[in-house]
Amino acid sequence: MGAQLRQLRRQIRSVKSTAKITRAQELIATSRIVKAQERVKASKPYARQITRALSALISHRSGVDHPLLNEQPDARRSAVLVITSDRGFCGGYNANAIREAESLVKALTEKGRVAVPYLVGNKGGIWYRFRNRQIGADWSGFSDRPTFADAERIGRRLVADFLKEDADGGVGEIHVVYTEFVSMLTQQAVVHRLLPLEVEDGPAVAESGPLPSYDFEPSAEAALDLLLPNYIESRIYHMLLQSAASEHASRRRAMKSATDNANDLVASYTRQANQARQAEITQEISEIVGGANALADASAGSE
Repeated sequence: MGAQLRQLRRQIRSVKSTAKITRAQELIATSRIVKAQERVKASKPYARQITRALSALISHRSGVDHPLLNEQPDARRSAVLVITSDRGFCGGYNANAIREAESLVKALTEKGRVAVPYLVGNKGGIWYRFRNRQIGADWSGFSDRPTFADAERIGRRLVADFLKEDADGGVGEIHVVYTEFVSMLTQQAVVHRLLPLEVEDGPAVAESGPLPSYDFEPSAEAALDLLLPNYIESRIYHMLLQSAASEHASRRRAMKSATDNANDLVASYTRQANQARQAEITQEISEIVGGANALADASAGSE
């Protein structure tokens, strides 16, 4: 019984130590979710206005032609930007994004296209490299706190590859797989086609009234050359911020579950330890009583 009790006590100490770590991770993730949500909220006005300006330019200029707006039916390669995390302990966050990306790859393959992954986050890079997949490019080190400079680097690389010829390693379309932050309890992996560009004229644009008529200097074409890359980078930045908020929410939920499980395990081990201790005490009492009875019988026989 003594060995069993010592083993249970070691397990209790080990699980309690793990629970402290997971509880600390839960608290850190909780504090970072609020900041991530604030960054998402702060990025919306700029994204809304650039979308409005771009929508007005395209709607008021018939025959607008730009390489980022044109379909490339002859291109055989498609880029798939997969946004994952740099660190683990975030539940099914990465698995859901990769599963959605693989479904997209399967759909593109059925259409006769070759899907080339572009990766954000160490976890996605590890998953694809382990399977010896061809990777177009990868970025890491900022998944939980992305900046616009990070989105700018990603956007410039994607635009550059989109403008290349197919024979030079270019891609005919670009899709993004990221995790949308719906609420603290719900995060959903979604797919968005980034290029060829489809300007989103959503409820936020429609509610603000009719699109204004802008005068562009020196020309609408020159304005498109400036606005389109900025629009793409702002969309990528928004997706990175959404994914960061989702990562923190998933980590908080996973760490809370781990802490609760650890506390339940400690309670279970404590009950087993108490039972083992009670059995040990009962055995010691039985041995003492048995020894006392034996001494009494021996004393009575000697008399």
